[in-house]
Amino acid sequence: MSNPQQLRYSKEHEWLSATEDGVATVGITEHAANALGDVVFAQLPEVGDTVTAGESCGELESTKSVSDLYAPVTGEVVAANQDVVDDPSLVNSAPFEGGWLFKVRISGEPDDLMSADEYTAFTAG
Repeated sequence: MSNPQQLRYSKEHEWLSATEDGVATVGITEHAANALGDVVFAQLPEVGDTVTAGESCGELESTKSVSDLYAPVTGEVVAANQDVVDDPSLVNSAPFEGGWLFKVRISGEPDDLMSADEYTAFTAG
């Protein structure tokens, strides 16, 4: 399992892309997808919602459990991935590509986001 170097990571196992015009893409990591098992339902924040870093903003349900989805940054949701709502297994099959969850216009970013190497060490701990 490798974590893309260009992304940043939260302790809640979300990833965050670099911003384009202040907008970043959010998803869950392969580590989290593997821990969840087969994702069968995704409840994502809606366009226009305000999310707050470190707070729950949705849910992912798998055959094993229900997990809260946490916002890695504060901002306004500008897109939600309807493909994941229609086919939640994308979270498992392509967590860093087609399985992205939502896009957010960032208004605040915490200091504790990790690099890929830091996240790899965090999950190995």
